[in-house]
Amino acid sequence: MTGPLDGFTIIDLTSMISGPLATRTLADQGADVIKVEAPSGDHARHVATRRGGFSASFLNNNRNKRSVVLNLKHPDGLSALKRLAADADVIIQNFRPGVAERIGVGEEAIRAVNPEIIYVSIAGFGFEGPYAAKPVFDPLIQAVSGLTTVQAGSDDARPRLVRTILPDKVTGIQASQAITAALLSRERTGKGQHVRLSMLDTVVSFLWSSDMGRHTFVGEEGDKENAQSFIDLIYETTDGYISVAVMQDKEWQAFAHAAERLDILEDERFGTAEGRERFKNERLDLIQSILKHRSTAEWLLRLEAKDVPCAPVLTREEVIRHPQIRANDIIEELEHPQAGRLRQTRNPARFSQTPAQNRLGAPLLGGQTREVLGEHGFSGDEISALEASGAAVQAKA
Repeated sequence: MTGPLDGFTIIDLTSMISGPLATRTLADQGADVIKVEAPSGDHARHVATRRGGFSASFLNNNRNKRSVVLNLKHPDGLSALKRLAADADVIIQNFRPGVAERIGVGEEAIRAVNPEIIYVSIAGFGFEGPYAAKPVFDPLIQAVSGLTTVQAGSDDARPRLVRTILPDKVTGIQASQAITAALLSRERTGKGQHVRLSMLDTVVSFLWSSDMGRHTFVGEEGDKENAQSFIDLIYETTDGYISVAVMQDKEWQAFAHAAERLDILEDERFGTAEGRERFKNERLDLIQSILKHRSTAEWLLRLEAKDVPCAPVLTREEVIRHPQIRANDIIEELEHPQAGRLRQTRNPARFSQTPAQNRLGAPLLGGQTREVLGEHGFSGDEISALEASGAAVQAKA
């Protein structure tokens, strides 16, 4: 057995990031993920940062999958997809709402050939409402969800994007968890179901756990959101930057001793957790005024000796070499037949009995079309006929 999801088959009709990341997670955990692509391929295949005909984005979000090219606009291509779906446990798509039904791969059409299948739909803004049909990209979700104003700090500050596609990636993680839950439910009940999730819902829920406290108590919302702080928890040292997080009384006292500044313990503003929160900006200004006089290395030694929560601020290049990253063994190197030697992360969840692993590199477009169709009962003549009509495409070596 390879991975805890060994034996489950997933038909992946998704493209870009959120859907492919979800199915890559499941593929890492042992599922047989069949990535069904149009002849033009997933758009992520064509973006920048490339080697050997592969983009880094596609490689990182589509490993451990097999690629089948089917032209779903051709009736034989659509029929072939349904034959694959008849044997599958899950089918997932992230077309704009209404498109799946229009092209013949909506839930009703798929459930007609496989009543127990888990059907998964990922949308941008949602499945109903004024924005449901809008085209969507990550910055738009950051804007509508309130994430940009959270990032700004307050309603009066200029909104700011998080400089990574957080909505896409969080949605991918949420989708993989929901699919696993639906499979567990089916194992218990024998019934499939339709799992729907949107990027917007995912981010709003994500924010609620830490950033929507003032909106939790109905009737006490107030008129305007105030910043938790106008200052980042990133401080300058003489030679770089450091992050220090001081919340509890014992940590504030430990910081004062590490900094040899016992006088700050006499400041009544900072004597309690409530006070340190109320006067957060003043507290952070004080910490910065102290930290700027020594190097990062010296501060790490001093603060760690007193058990003050702290960490260096690393560049992406430094992350790869950091001893904690290496101790975690999160980054792996492996060979890809076309793209060469790659550096990627392993799946972050470790399973003691059924370990997840990188079994396959990201596939060539249509690299396993013949292989997969053959496994699902297509004869050699049927496959050749599909190729001759343009309904299916096998990658050329």
